[in-house]
Amino acid sequence: MSRIGKKPVSVPAGVTTSIEGKTLSVKGPKGTLSLVMREEISYTLEDGSISVQPANETKAARAFWGMQRTLVQNLITGVTEGFTKKLLITGVGYRAASQGKVLKLQLGYSHDVNVDVPEGIEIKTPDQTTVEISGIDKQKVGQIAAEIRRWRKPEPYKGKGIKYDGEFIFRKEGKKK
Repeated sequence: MSRIGKKPVSVPAGVTTSIEGKTLSVKGPKGTLSLVMREEISYTLEDGSISVQPANETKAARAFWGMQRTLVQNLITGVTEGFTKKLLITGVGYRAASQGKVLKLQLGYSHDVNVDVPEGIEIKTPDQTTVEISGIDKQKVGQIAAEIRRWRKPEPYKGKGIKYDGEFIFRKEGKKK
């Protein structure tokens, strides 16, 4: 039994949900998101909540149960609050600047790295070493953050690179003389 899947997802005021065919749509103050529903899972809209239950007793239904409930919760959170990831840039000469729909990164390469910002994602650079990525779709926010981080992962000796806010970088001792 899924402990996460048992809990119904509460729908706050100002958010409307609807099921059309195999699609669950959620509309809120920040926008609209939709989820393609799995056949192994049954979704029921009750007064003020969405209940997610396995449709049958197969192993696949039990496997998808908790994940599908979490995806529904992410839809509700996305249209009400949104999601934010913060990246920190460490290194001499490493900096970031947001110019419209392009994030310009200087990461020690012979050229600047330009990252195109997809639709529905907003990137802010409060200072040269901080990048804030926000949007209503948790998967898109995490994906663009991972793509930016991939350009220069933090290294263990000096910690230079791009890391998530709050990420611990295991530091190694340098070479002995």
